[in-house]
Amino acid sequence: MSDASSIRWTNASVKAFAKDVDPLLAIEEAARNLVLKAREKGWEGPPFNPLRIAEMLEVQVEANSSVADARLVATESGPKIEFNPKQPRERVRFSIAHEIAHLLFPDWSEQIRNRGGDKTPDDWQLEMLCNLAASEFVLPIGSLSATSNIPPIEALMRQRREYDVSAEAFLIRLAKISKQPIGIFVSSPTVSENGRRHYKIDYFVSSPTAPRIRLSGLALPDESIVYRCTAIGHTDRAVERWVTDTPTQIECVGLTAYPGSIYPRVAGLVRFDEVQEKHVPIRLLHGDVLEPRNGGKKIICQLVNDKAVKWGGGVARKIAKRFPDAEEAYAEQVKRIPQHDRLGRAILSKASEDITIASLIGQEGFGPSLFPRIRYSALQSCLEKVADHAASTGASIHMPKIGTGSAGGDWSTIEEIVDYVMVRAGLFVTVYDIPPKRVQLELL
Repeated sequence: MSDASSIRWTNASVKAFAKDVDPLLAIEEAARNLVLKAREKGWEGPPFNPLRIAEMLEVQVEANSSVADARLVATESGPKIEFNPKQPRERVRFSIAHEIAHLLFPDWSEQIRNRGGDKTPDDWQLEMLCNLAASEFVLPIGSLSATSNIPPIEALMRQRREYDVSAEAFLIRLAKISKQPIGIFVSSPTVSENGRRHYKIDYFVSSPTAPRIRLSGLALPDESIVYRCTAIGHTDRAVERWVTDTPTQIECVGLTAYPGSIYPRVAGLVRFDEVQEKHVPIRLLHGDVLEPRNGGKKIICQLVNDKAVKWGGGVARKIAKRFPDAEEAYAEQVKRIPQHDRLGRAILSKASEDITIASLIGQEGFGPSLFPRIRYSALQSCLEKVADHAASTGASIHMPKIGTGSAGGDWSTIEEIVDYVMVRAGLFVTVYDIPPKRVQLELL
């Protein structure tokens, strides 16, 4: 989540779950960790079926036409999700994902959780967090490719149908991977005693290059176009000043209401004019990672497995041949770490005055395997350590498409993790790909 929220959290389930962490940040991390575990076990899409996560968590899922939408119940044999199979497929998938999200909360078994909430005054807080987690489950990290062209909101609503997901899930994922400086907010209404609607922003997600601003909890001005989206799917657009105190293009669409409300929630696409200073998208080049393009201090990243005490094949072999002393330094450090404690470690070894090799232990074992050997959560931990070092030394970061070889990783997923950890931190990242081979002309 892009900005820490100013919401006054009162829901008991939310407070028990998040403890001293901002609930918006806590739910994003918990949902992402669950998704990455599923991806490591071979979960593929799109479309991504949340039933795979339910299976991984040993949750029973059962059709029940008497249920209004979906619900989570505790049984003697464990959690069970019941859903109405007569709902549209997109809604069924999101409803099941929403109930899975309830399992992230420690008190989920204390009462039956009905999709849409149980109508306590602050139940919307729990429902909002479950919607956010569900969005991650139906359109997870790596499911959309980074794009530099964001079409109008109407075209986006048509495009999201191709992924069979809700508008909310699609827009959230779009913001997280866009190369353009954009943001997505979701707002909900309250009705005062005199019957007037008042919209406030529930949460705000920005692209890696967008300005870092805090909007969660902000009350929207009465003249905003948000108030003109009075039905689900209705859109509108205008230039407004409340986002950054400068004229900013906003495009809105009506979303499904919270339970008990007659007015829809509204999502907004914010198009910022300028890229946030020092937040540059990942630069993808054809070339050799051993010949990094930038001046100054540089960190070259490579992925290694948790059994390796020497650098293996591919890029690692080339790095070892070019920088044998760095490989020896790596070997000395890694041998001091028990194998069971290596995943998630980033071992830095000096290669030259300006170049440091970062060996990211984000692969479990090696050789043929039924499932990918990459461990995405471990890789993210490694990248966080490298990001800290780069920030403290002023180094730029260079890497091949790590994790996509024998580790079996998905580059779109890895790229989004790099974006999340490094680009948002203002670090300069270059990824090197092998130049395409020439096609040999066959003369007949």
